[in-house]
Amino acid sequence: MHSLCFLPPVFICSFMVAAPIFGYLGDRFNRKVILSCGIFFWSIVTLSSSFISKEYYWLFVLSRGLVGIGESSYSSISPTIIGDLFTNNSRTMMLSIFYLAIPLGSGLGYILGSGAKEAAGDWHWALRVSPLLGITAGALILLFVPEPKRGSADQGGRVKARSSWCCDMKALAKNRSYVCSSLASAAVSFATGAFGMWIPLYLYRAQVVQKTAEVCSKDICSSKDSLIFGAITVVTGLLGVAIGLAATRLCRQRTERADPLVCAVSMLGSAIFICLIFVVAKKSIVGAYVCIFIGETLLFLNWAITADILMFVVIPTRRATAVAFQSFTSHLLGDAGSPYLIGLISDALQQSYATSVLWQFLSLGYALMLCPFVIVLGGMFFLATALFFLDDREKMLGYLVSRATSPLAPLVIEPQSHCI
Repeated sequence: MHSLCFLPPVFICSFMVAAPIFGYLGDRFNRKVILSCGIFFWSIVTLSSSFISKEYYWLFVLSRGLVGIGESSYSSISPTIIGDLFTNNSRTMMLSIFYLAIPLGSGLGYILGSGAKEAAGDWHWALRVSPLLGITAGALILLFVPEPKRGSADQGGRVKARSSWCCDMKALAKNRSYVCSSLASAAVSFATGAFGMWIPLYLYRAQVVQKTAEVCSKDICSSKDSLIFGAITVVTGLLGVAIGLAATRLCRQRTERADPLVCAVSMLGSAIFICLIFVVAKKSIVGAYVCIFIGETLLFLNWAITADILMFVVIPTRRATAVAFQSFTSHLLGDAGSPYLIGLISDALQQSYATSVLWQFLSLGYALMLCPFVIVLGGMFFLATALFFLDDREKMLGYLVSRATSPLAPLVIEPQSHCI
């Protein structure tokens, strides 16, 4: 395995482990300070890593782990600040704008990093652009972003009571909408992680089968498919979040269960087009790209909506923990292992006819067929979320009202019996 293959799992694992810690801190201390410190931390680590020579590769790997820790801070805390600044359709719109930054930032990162590398003639400069932007963003957050009171935007006003961590975890485990939507989010992560690793190679092998590309025997093969797939992922991420926002606002006029139902329909529709990728790829690469475009757009449609569902069913003083553990679950059951599982299945299938170019293509396709089945399972979890959504939302609103109207609502640690 090439040494660079160790970098993504190190990042994901550190991100995954650190998220619950920042979730705990985000529910109890000043969020914008933690958020800014996290951004400053990963910016400084990223900048420092650009000066590490190849003789100290292990130190570079360690730096990627530290970057994951820094990034987990704002991914766990940022949605909760938005949730306390806005409500209903306004919150959905602001969360959508926030999640638009994922594909937009990825695309700009590739463009700016590539431009810096070519201008300087040194790939290290690709790591010296984003830290400057990160430090600027951290400073702007620290200076201008307000620190809203937890629950200030929700019905019933801000919440003063605070529960213990054990109480938070017990309540989240009993929250059916939260559990089901988290498992559905893991299905999305499973598919995107596997696609990012294997779809470019699958399309390259399809072109070899079609005799429009030569077989590559090198360890690293240059291919335009990775660039095209990356561009499609950026565009579909932007498009999917925007369509999700519009679809949810429209469907809320007809049903109060709009959020999970829109996610369920988009997931099930995505599974259809992703299945079609493996049907048409052998004959038409353009057709495969069209299916990828539609399938990923539908898959990314639920990014912001899933966060909005969490805001509706989890009390404000528990949301950072909820976001953090949803992220932990998504990575643990999703992209932390899916690329390697797909690779193992493909290798096992390929052993029978290891030298066959056609079988190399087909075996990888058969392994990737696991993804649409997982996506369908995710759609089922969103349907289950729709069943429990109204009850869990009412429980959350009832709790807020009871705490706001109670004359005895000091800043205390609630007993286990009050965990909801």
